Amino acid sequence: MIVCLRAAAIASVMAVAASTSVMAQTTGTIPPQPPPYGVAPSQPPPTANQFSSNEIIDAGHHFFGSVSHGLATVVEKAVSKWGLPNGYILGEEASGAFIGGLRYGDGTLYTRNAGDVRVFWEGPSIGFDAGADGARTMMLVYSLPQTGAIFNRFAGINGSAYLVGGFGMTALTGNNIVVVPIRSGIGLRLGANLGYLKFTEGPTWNPF
Repeated sequence: MIVCLRAAAIASVMAVAASTSVMAQTTGTIPPQPPPYGVAPSQPPPTANQFSSNEIIDAGHHFFGSVSHGLATVVEKAVSKWGLPNGYILGEEASGAFIGGLRYGDGTLYTRNAGDVRVFWEGPSIGFDAGADGARTMMLVYSLPQTGAIFNRFAGINGSAYLVGGFGMTALTGNNIVVVPIRSGIGLRLGANLGYLKFTEGPTWNPF
């Protein structure tokens, strides 16, 4: 009985090998194999309106300068979680919070084929962090249908959900758009700030 089972198993393996060989001969290619265990599949190439990881990292290196160590790791983390962005913002912000506080910033929204737009943002920040900071900020923008759609409120966990090499990454959402701020600067925040950011076309001191 055991001999029969072993013979059947060997025959099954030989049949699979033979079918693979026949497929390779008839199509000229070997069927695609899954990636090795523990190795993440590579990201698909960017579409016509998306930015690749390398483009985002290069822009960040030029923007953050000598403090950009660890940026690539944070960007790859964001890409693995939300995919490739179709816009990004480079700017500066200042905020101070102890239990409750305010955050203000301004910068430029860059897109692949819809032009560049000056943006301002403001909003309350309530969490477990304290002090004041002034930071250069990069924000990755996902599923932006048009540049005007950025002028809205985006809510979420406005804190360092991921931290490496002096960079903190968080996420905010609104109207099916995801904004991922990547911050570095004096007093980088480690708290989970529960608040929102409001993007406007001009500067305002009203965060509401």
